[in-house]
Amino acid sequence: MILIADSGATKTDWCFGATLSDRQTIHTEGINPFHMDQTYMEEIIRHQLIPQLPASFQPECTAIHFYGAGCLPERTGGIVHILKHWFPHASVQVSTDLLGAARALCQREPGIACILGTGSNSCLYDGTQIIDNISPLGYILGDEGSGAYLGKRFVGDCLKRQLPGFLAEGLMERYGLTLPDLLEKVYRQPQANRFLASLTPYIYEQREVPEVKEFLKDCFREFFKRNVLLYKRTWPVSFVGSIAWYFQQEIQESAKELQLPIGRFVKNPIDELSVYHFHP
Repeated sequence: MILIADSGATKTDWCFGATLSDRQTIHTEGINPFHMDQTYMEEIIRHQLIPQLPASFQPECTAIHFYGAGCLPERTGGIVHILKHWFPHASVQVSTDLLGAARALCQREPGIACILGTGSNSCLYDGTQIIDNISPLGYILGDEGSGAYLGKRFVGDCLKRQLPGFLAEGLMERYGLTLPDLLEKVYRQPQANRFLASLTPYIYEQREVPEVKEFLKDCFREFFKRNVLLYKRTWPVSFVGSIAWYFQQEIQESAKELQLPIGRFVKNPIDELSVYHFHP
């Protein structure tokens, strides 16, 4: 019996079972060892995960594979300790969400794996491990192609009159914003990246406007130029993340212009991680 987790900022998808055919998927709040203390993570496991598992699963679990944001080696001791406590007979491996994305997308084949969600990331994957990674640098210095990046650039282009005026008017009306409100949310309130990413549904609705279509393609070209092209490999480029899923057409068009081979788009990494771990 094994337990697999794919943890993001808001939720963790868990898959458990003995075989691929009998596996089940459940969900809890997101777990991030970088931002959460051990007590809070323990509460999530105790009150959200354990009650959803069959009583017989804990003693029978032999392996746990946990992939998540914030799972840097120096930060994973707490979650390893908690999981070992609840699953005493299991070996526990905690890895980054980027490795989880690579294994979900590429399985055991080499490729370039990308995450395009609120933030962005990418790596060169040899079929087993990450062998190169261009630092994403966060939404202020980088995160090209992410939801935060799209939101930041779109707002700037609207208000700097680089895009048709009706787009700026529609954006402010849609979200009930004034210019002072917007500046307050970006410069003074916490989690400005999430606010900026929250504007992407409006961008998606306007994606057939010629200027917006070109805007999107330019954003994804920037992602490829400043990240993927630096790996200097012709391996297929594959994607997870909400931005990647909903803007597949624009990503594919941008990649074609740069002669990059596109691999797969995966909506739910936990499904493909199950395939990876149940079929070693």
